[in-house]
Amino acid sequence: MPMPCRVAVAVLVVLLGIPVFAPDRAGVGMLLAQEAARTDKRQLVAENMFLTEAEAKAFWPIYDAYQEDLDRIYNRIARVISEYVRAYMDNTLTDEQARALTAEVLDIDETEAAMAKTYAAKLDAVLSGKKVARYLQIERKIRAHFRNQLAEKIPLVK
Repeated sequence: MPMPCRVAVAVLVVLLGIPVFAPDRAGVGMLLAQEAARTDKRQLVAENMFLTEAEAKAFWPIYDAYQEDLDRIYNRIARVISEYVRAYMDNTLTDEQARALTAEVLDIDETEAAMAKTYAAKLDAVLSGKKVARYLQIERKIRAHFRNQLAEKIPLVK
């Protein structure tokens, strides 16, 4: 995994309360958590897509590319959260910083939506409309769960 992904996972591990018991093992714990999540997600998608062999051959490279692009989104989310948490904990969040963080979150949302449209078109070239819709439903449910967990852990601006 690229280093920025590890940073994103580190922030998310801390925010989501995944236990890491010793500082010298934190990197190992984060990598294990990241790989487990990635493996679980791939397995969940595989179990719920019911792809033929030909469909799978065309689908998985697109899926992998989409996951790489989503990693960049998650890295941006992690940076925003990290900056916010730091300011929240230090009680130093300014109006200007809050506006900048809000603008970044809104831009992330727009980027993510545009990316979904791009990948939907790529998937539409290799899968039926129903299977494209099914995959996008699975992807959105996973991300909704992830964002819900974050929302529960991140305090409101004070």
